[in-house]
Amino acid sequence: MAYSKLPCDTPEKQQSTEEALTASYRASMRIQAMRMDGIAHEASYLRHELSQSQRQLSIWQHTLSWRLTAPLRVVRHLSKGQLPTGRKISDVYHRLQEIYQDEGVAGVRFRISHRLARSSIGRAAERLFERKPATVGTTVEGGDKKNTSILTHEEKINQVYSANVGKERLKDLTPRVLIIAELSLRQCAKYRVWQKEEQLRSLGWLVEVVDWRETEEALSALQVCTEVIFYRVPAFPAVETLLKETRRLELSPWWEVDDLIFSAEDYKQNGNLATLDKQEQEELLFGVRLFRKCLLSCDKAIASTRVLAQAMQKAGIQHTVVIENALDQQTLDVVADIRQNGVPQHDTQREIRIVYGSGTRTHDADFKLAAAGILAAMQADPRLTLHIIGDLTLPSEFNALGGRVQTQIGLDYAAYMQLLAQADITIAPLEPTIFNDAKSNIKFLEAAVLSLPVVCSPRDAFMQIVQDGKNGLVAQTDTEWCDAILKLAVDSTLRKTLGDQARKDVLDHYSPEAIVKNQVLPAFGKPEVQKSSELRILCANIYYEPRSFGGATFVAEEMARRLQQQENTKVAVFTSRPPLAQRGKASIRYCMEGTDILGVITPPDHDAVAGLDNADATQAFKKWVEAFRPSIVHFHATQGLGLGCVRVCMEKNIPYVITLHDAWWLCERQFMVKADGHYCFQEKINLHTCQLCVPHARHLAERQILMITAMQHAALLLTPSAEHRALFVANGIPADKIRVNRNGFLWPKSSHPQRLPGQKLRFGYVGGTEEIKGYSLVKRAFEALERDDWELVIVDNKLNLGIKSVYTGAWKTQGRVSTIPAYTRETIDDFFNSIDVLLFPSQWKESYGLTVREALSRDVWVISTAPGGQAEDIEDGVNGTLIPIDGRPETLHMAVENLLDTPGFMQDYVNPHKATLATFEQQSAELGKWLYEVAQVSG
Repeated sequence: MAYSKLPCDTPEKQQSTEEALTASYRASMRIQAMRMDGIAHEASYLRHELSQSQRQLSIWQHTLSWRLTAPLRVVRHLSKGQLPTGRKISDVYHRLQEIYQDEGVAGVRFRISHRLARSSIGRAAERLFERKPATVGTTVEGGDKKNTSILTHEEKINQVYSANVGKERLKDLTPRVLIIAELSLRQCAKYRVWQKEEQLRSLGWLVEVVDWRETEEALSALQVCTEVIFYRVPAFPAVETLLKETRRLELSPWWEVDDLIFSAEDYKQNGNLATLDKQEQEELLFGVRLFRKCLLSCDKAIASTRVLAQAMQKAGIQHTVVIENALDQQTLDVVADIRQNGVPQHDTQREIRIVYGSGTRTHDADFKLAAAGILAAMQADPRLTLHIIGDLTLPSEFNALGGRVQTQIGLDYAAYMQLLAQADITIAPLEPTIFNDAKSNIKFLEAAVLSLPVVCSPRDAFMQIVQDGKNGLVAQTDTEWCDAILKLAVDSTLRKTLGDQARKDVLDHYSPEAIVKNQVLPAFGKPEVQKSSELRILCANIYYEPRSFGGATFVAEEMARRLQQQENTKVAVFTSRPPLAQRGKASIRYCMEGTDILGVITPPDHDAVAGLDNADATQAFKKWVEAFRPSIVHFHATQGLGLGCVRVCMEKNIPYVITLHDAWWLCERQFMVKADGHYCFQEKINLHTCQLCVPHARHLAERQILMITAMQHAALLLTPSAEHRALFVANGIPADKIRVNRNGFLWPKSSHPQRLPGQKLRFGYVGGTEEIKGYSLVKRAFEALERDDWELVIVDNKLNLGIKSVYTGAWKTQGRVSTIPAYTRETIDDFFNSIDVLLFPSQWKESYGLTVREALSRDVWVISTAPGGQAEDIEDGVNGTLIPIDGRPETLHMAVENLLDTPGFMQDYVNPHKATLATFEQQSAELGKWLYEVAQVSG
């Protein structure tokens, strides 16, 4: 089929995209509201029922009559036809009868044992009789056996997810700094977190900030970052999980702090510690050990002062940098507003204000250092008043000053600066300890930027900027503190001169531009995004290795693998992941065969709305898009991942292509099969008909809006067969927008072995136990065979997900029926070489039928239903047998009988139409060409 060139975007299309996004978001809101209403109603009902039951049960169970009448209650339940659980015996009997008819006594025993295994009794028994890990014996010379542990399916999967992701993979991601931080300390967060975010963004870095207590959020953020900073974070178990994850991702973490809180020896020198009660002291010292552990678990460290950096190096971290606390845009904006609008004035002939920003009561000892000098100055000059901002325990001598001492607490930063701006003198006393030498000079910065004079202790960070008598005053003794304050009190010119010079010096050394240039840039550099002309493809599919399941997944994996091999092409994948220990709902990045993959948790199957519009997956997809920077996105089977991912592409103007692997885009039940297992045969979808099929689904109209919006605004739609394409065209998709990209498959490495004379005819079935695939038809058709000249091999396709789903031990057949795990790339030839006929009695018009093509290429006859994509490469009576989609086992039985009656036809059978089958090479070349065209047109 010839296709026209892709149309270019137009202003009209751009506007329609905005309208479509609005419609999609409205539908999403309505659909989520329905879901929340349902959840709230169910939760309320369950709470009420549970509360009532618990109250009644609690009363009853403590009565003597309850215990004495227990046997009578059992008899009463039985007389009413119920089990003690309340379930009807007739229901249980009918269910057991169904299992017995299908699977026999062994099947009943199997189901009961599995039910008990899930119960508390079963789990207790399992612990009591815990078996050793299974081993496989390999016979060697002499008859001995070499025992090797067999990994369970779960262990194999965990190996993939726990494997390290090479550091070289980071170069393919957008440079992003993650700051995992203590955010509850407002001043610390301002100067070390939000200021760092601002500085890094000014260099071009993407920055994300997460509270260290939000473990799942932090785990997800780690997957897409290239640098990570742990600010003021203690090594609690949850944090150790985060640190372990940085090692798996081969990140090189920073640890940052602005206080000497990681050395118990130095921390004990802090005189303020003595002002706290014993329990608080013990908690702080315990925290010191955890801070130190976290520091030593990182590779690099960021200090706010040079003394702090020296202490970090002494602790064992050699790669240490200093990034000082500085001015930021918030401070500059607040100061600009104050300077423009002014502050309330007071008469300095009557009042000279001293302002001290204490912050917390841990500064009591620091204030005491200057208290005597301050008190003496206030006694000498009655104009002096003291304004304290924050918690502070004043020495009792200050009580005599009465209203000349005032305290303000609970101010935000802007209000604090407003109050500070009303000062005539500011002070910054600090005890002479290494703990205080490691502190930053914030109090000087905040006063200086307001042109206020400062009297400070000669601590190290202050002395890096303060020049005594030029831009501030330095005091140590009581006399020096008293003299400095009185000197400033009597000389307004000196106050102005020192304040103005302090402002100039601070703006020169601590402006955002200066700190970024001199301290942040040398530490982090400018992020480098490698610009290239390569085609960057992001593939999205519900499953992906190591959780391979279904034909769509197999095709998605193979396309990703082959596109990755094409010249100047890079591929990444977005998919789901299984539950993993200590991860909760967090996403995970892993790598397979050179492809970066992000896996997310998807909702359970019964939560159809969440699977349709998955907010968590959408957020993860958005970050993955930002990290990988795709030039195009290719959506495969996305049920569970949700359509929010499509909206992300629309919002970011990233072109996307959808391969319509099945009818999920049209049908709530995905395969257009009714609840009774029969195909609905709708061609043009009628929502009224659909509502009768799924009466509980109130969201069908909103679902249709989401689906139509996604398809209409795709750059291109693909289907694996002409039959499937026709279904979407019939439902309003323009014919020139949808193309057929036939699925390739793994061709055989060798020819099918010849059948031996007299050998039984061997059948194979790969569809699983779903009614839609015809499982029950196969069972009933083969149980109806009154002959034993055949064998049937059934593939349990869910074993790769760690689930046993097929049980054939009780089939009532004369021939042999066996079950095997799903074949792999390595074992596919072995499977098809072991059968002569593939059974494909699907009960819907399949979009393709990958297994059919795998069989046809290996000279295996196929019995398949028609019409549908599964039948497009079958010529009835030439390379297969076509039967109608009628849900009757007799139809399949007749087709099987016909083959058994003429076994000779398979003796030298070769499919004459193999040359017309698609190949992965053809499919990937065609797909790659179209994706490139779309990216070029959109770019």
